[in-house]
Amino acid sequence: MPNIAPTKGNLSRIRRSLSLAKMGYELMDRKRNILIREMMQLIDRAKDLQAQIDGTFTRAYAALQEANIQMGTCQDISLATPVDDTLSLGYRSVMGVEIPIVTGSDFEAKLTYGFYGTESSLDRTLAEFYRAKKLCAALAEVETGVYRLANSIKKAQKRANALQNIIIPQYTATIAYIVGVLEEREREEFSRLKVIKARKTEE
Repeated sequence: MPNIAPTKGNLSRIRRSLSLAKMGYELMDRKRNILIREMMQLIDRAKDLQAQIDGTFTRAYAALQEANIQMGTCQDISLATPVDDTLSLGYRSVMGVEIPIVTGSDFEAKLTYGFYGTESSLDRTLAEFYRAKKLCAALAEVETGVYRLANSIKKAQKRANALQNIIIPQYTATIAYIVGVLEEREREEFSRLKVIKARKTEE
């Protein structure tokens, strides 16, 4: 039996709460579905990026091996490549979930060495590693987005389950209890009035 006074005021209040709980469940369910759809799109993109990265690194190391064979070693030249500090992090919002956006201006290959004494295989190596860097930044963006979406989906699922399986049934049971008590009181009052009327008629 619910621990609440069976009054019309409480009945009206619980009915409003039930309506809000049902609306909240619908919103949570809609949010969860949108987040799941967004996450599945990111997962598909992550698979595509991972495949591109694998192919890019394969080509990059093959070109590096060829450059090492042709030139002896590329270590001194590699030291001339500047450190990339152009990466910046922004965000876009999906149903309140912040999805990162990684941007950078140093994703295009820039020659930091002269043509004299170098081979075209070194140029290919540089281009492939720059491409790999760009793809890795994109993959980090996507994987972080998937992680954040998965956490948000889990929270939305818990809230939706709590509303559907606990809150809404409790409110429904409370409403049924109050309605039953109020109807019983009305029947008792009706019976009492009939008895009073009968006695007055007899008098």
